[in-house]
Amino acid sequence: MTRWEPDLLGPGWERTTLALSATDPDLVATVVRRTPAGATGGPAVLHVHGFNDYFFQTHLAEALEAAGHTFYAIDLRRCGRSWREGQVPHYVDDLAEYRVDLGLAAGLLREELGHDRLAVHAHSTGGLTAALWAASPAGRAAVDALVLNSPWFDLNARWFHRVVSTWVLDTLGPVDRMRVLADGPSAYSWHLHADNGGRWTYDRALKPAEGFPVRAGWLRAVRRGQARLARGLGLEVPVLVCTAAESGPNARGNPRLDAQDTVLDVAQIRARAPRLGDDVTLVTIPGGVHDLSLSADGPRRAYLATVVEWLATAAAAA
Repeated sequence: MTRWEPDLLGPGWERTTLALSATDPDLVATVVRRTPAGATGGPAVLHVHGFNDYFFQTHLAEALEAAGHTFYAIDLRRCGRSWREGQVPHYVDDLAEYRVDLGLAAGLLREELGHDRLAVHAHSTGGLTAALWAASPAGRAAVDALVLNSPWFDLNARWFHRVVSTWVLDTLGPVDRMRVLADGPSAYSWHLHADNGGRWTYDRALKPAEGFPVRAGWLRAVRRGQARLARGLGLEVPVLVCTAAESGPNARGNPRLDAQDTVLDVAQIRARAPRLGDDVTLVTIPGGVHDLSLSADGPRRAYLATVVEWLATAAAAA
């Protein structure tokens, strides 16, 4: 049986680590859950975070649990709770590496804990990662529904820069993987925290306002994943894709910093969403921010209600 221990979220929360390598004991993923009051089983939701992120959104868990789902979250390898000294935070050479993390988590939920239905809720880079995993043979067997919160489906830049940067990355990525391509503060991340006028309190060592450096090998992995999506994934499970209503500049001087996606281009997400599969529902959340679950009160309630209602409909149609 899996061993659970207290989590940094405090009383009522616990976590377990999943060993990902037989030769590297520091390579782990971490699954977080609320301490169960009784037997497990029934439908479950697994949350997958984005870049420069980790799980702390307990209100998301509460909304889904109130609707009858058992909630779990995973901090992927080298991210959040799974980071170990000496590792490059959030770094992978290929998004397919995460198939191991997600596969082990799904196995834990289905085989040991007895959940008969698994929906994946994933944000930003996690949304791209989860979609690619759901399209793999193991993912197809594990996932019953997919909820994508502002997934990163394309590079937020003009066409020329997207194409040229991809060509450069394919050349540079294999030979200079750790080259830093971007590094600096994010007004979006800065503004979220309660100390800066935001609504949320979280560990800024795990989710720093300055973010983590974007490295050539990692961005190459993302661009390759986005190219795979662009060719079509052919997912057979129902997919919900939610975006903010509009995008805007990621700058502290933006008066709509609290009401726009200031990280991604929502038009790109909407354009790429149909390539996921034949059963894709696209919903816009007016006033939402990049992580829709961290939006202002009204948009956040609208997003959570949308997810809960859609999951109920998807389960009834299964």
